[in-house]
Amino acid sequence: MRAFSEIEALAIQHHGSREVIAEKLTRPKTGDELRAIPDDRWLSGMTQAVFSAGFVWKVIQAKWEGFEAAFDGFDPGKVALYSDDDIARLVSDERIVRNGQKITATVKNAQFVQEIASEHGGFGSFLADWPASDQTGLLEVFAKRGSRLGGSTGQYFLRFSGWDAFIVSGDVVKALIREGVIDKPPTSKGAMAKVQAAFNQWTEESGRSQSEVSRMLALSVG
Repeated sequence: MRAFSEIEALAIQHHGSREVIAEKLTRPKTGDELRAIPDDRWLSGMTQAVFSAGFVWKVIQAKWEGFEAAFDGFDPGKVALYSDDDIARLVSDERIVRNGQKITATVKNAQFVQEIASEHGGFGSFLADWPASDQTGLLEVFAKRGSRLGGSTGQYFLRFSGWDAFIVSGDVVKALIREGVIDKPPTSKGAMAKVQAAFNQWTEESGRSQSEVSRMLALSVG
């Protein structure tokens, strides 16, 4: 596993300059910014990630206003109480993508958001207090207590919500294999632990966020 400065040099070599690379990086939100996000926005972000998984994300994005209306603005208190009749109504609602399993997952995730918010004073507070150095542990919580939030879906939800997340995308996997961290896409708990350890080392070494390290790895591939 080479030094992060060498990985950054590869990214610059592929993309032209340090300035070009800087434009492609995004800053994660601060703890205070995460805490300020209301719970309905967390449920909205979860749902967008779940519905986008395995689907054309632009279609989901184009329909999102309809999703917001159909799901009562993603108010966790309302969505968590949806009945079978509500789910049947949504399966027939042309404003959204009518996937019954993902609609049911949204109801379960509303309950998840409510539970976490009750335990931690808000879902944003829960995420703000969870260290980026243990993203794998956070994803385990998502997998156990949420619905359809495991793997890349949870990673994309965290990144797009502003939490300091790495994403094990195709290019990131190629970079991790190149660096000898893993030898194939990580699917086991042990492999993900190796990925987390590598990100933690590069983060400490570079002073960059985990999301920046993740993006830099992807850019270093080409």
